[in-house]
Order: sequence, then structure tokens, then C-alpha cells
Amino acid sequence: MAQSTRATRMLEQAGIAFSLHTYDYDPSAGSIGLAAAAAIGADPGQVFKTLMVLADGKPACVIAPSSGEISMKKAAAALGAKSATMMKPADAERLSGYKIGGISPFGQMRSVPAVIDETAILWDAIFINGGQRGLQIRLKGEDAAQVLGAKLADVSA
Repeated sequence: MAQSTRATRMLEQAGIAFSLHTYDYDPSAGSIGLAAAAAIGADPGQVFKTLMVLADGKPACVIAPSSGEISMKKAAAALGAKSATMMKPADAERLSGYKIGGISPFGQMRSVPAVIDETAILWDAIFINGGQRGLQIRLKGEDAAQVLGAKLADVSA
């Protein structure tokens, strides 16, 4: 597995401290985030999933704990939109440049607005996909928000 992805290069260029954690990706897992948490021995609330959404028809990224669901209404409000819907998988892959199961908010092909669930700053560090299936990046939630220019908000259902 490559240890350098567009996501890791973006963080390195921004001077963000992080560590990499690999695991055996299981495409048949019901929840990729929960499977990743179990594989790396992390609390599921500490492993954040990256969801590509359309907020008022415009692409955006919502980063939230794998242990729960997101509220599309709260996500839309955090993004300054009236409504939000999940992006179709093929569109998410094309826009981000990553494969489903390996979508990272870092180093996407096109920069989009992002919101991170506010619980990210309650942890010493969180895990976010590293741009490859089976690769997690461990970093401070504040650093993730800063490098993405993301808003911290309650997006949990």
C-alpha cells in the first residue's frame, strides 16, 4: 500500500502533524468506518467518515463520527444551504478523485466547502481516511478543520 497519497501530501505541505494507520480493507463491511475503527483499535466515535453531499445542488464534504448518522438538515444549515442530499457514489468518486471506501477530505481533485462534526475537537486526535482504502490518518481535529477551512458544527442526527 502506498504511504503517500494526495491527502498525505496536502497535510505535509501545510505542515500538519499526522500519523498513518493501515488495516485490511473489507469491501463487504456494513460500515467502512466501524470496520476501520475495529481494525485499528480506535473508538468508533474517534474515526470520522467522509461523506460527499450536494448542498443546494453544490458539492460539499461532511466529516462526522463513524459511530453515528448525520442529519442532512443540520449539515445543510452548517453549509449555509436550505437542503442537502448524499452525492451519487460515481459523482463522489469523480469529484474527489478517490474511490468509495477511500475518500479523504484532504487533497480532493476540487476544493469544496467542508464541515466537521464539532465532536472532533473533544478527542486528542481523530482518524480520517487517508485517500486510499485501508489507510487512516490520525491528526488533531483542529488541524483537520484548519487545513480544510472547514466549519465545526453539530451535524449528528
